[in-house]
Amino acid sequence: MDHLRYSGLPFEEQRAVFLDIVSADPLVSETLSRVRVLGLPDWLVVSGALYNSVWNHLTGKPSGYGIKDVDLFYFDERDLSYEAEDLVIRCAAEHFEGLKLPVEVRNQARVHLWYPSKFGQECPRYMSASESVSYFASKTHAVGVRYDTEGRLDLVAPFGLDDIFSFRITPNRVLDNQRTHELKGRRAQECWPEITVVPW
Repeated sequence: MDHLRYSGLPFEEQRAVFLDIVSADPLVSETLSRVRVLGLPDWLVVSGALYNSVWNHLTGKPSGYGIKDVDLFYFDERDLSYEAEDLVIRCAAEHFEGLKLPVEVRNQARVHLWYPSKFGQECPRYMSASESVSYFASKTHAVGVRYDTEGRLDLVAPFGLDDIFSFRITPNRVLDNQRTHELKGRRAQECWPEITVVPW
């Protein structure tokens, strides 16, 4: 049960441990330093690359294990066209060339435009990259990091970190995302059998 050693600790203690783990992870560290140079507005590295790296650290698995890609959000409402986002995606692909995993870049100011056709339901028009994180299908996945203006790692975790440190995937019922919650839960358990998936 040593992998649960940080479960139930106060948020500030968990925050310090979380940031220590992700900043020491080679994949996350390299991604963050490259994103910083890219200069995207209101950017966040979010979700799997972060919490999976914590689970890898706590279960003795190598960096990058179980991670398909790195999710990078930014927020720019100056131009909501597909073409503007596509240009950023193509520039980012070149910028991140050679990184161990692909980086998937998405402008969170545009999500409300394509979400209904992809998922069959409306979603709010987000006002920041941070706000979009709070709409993830599972509360456990709602986490992001970026450098602040002083060069320190800043954490976005609207539901805290205890689910991550408790190896527990908890549903976020703000939208009807049951299918996504269950699919991601099953996939996570295949990589980390220590995980418990809370039913929708």
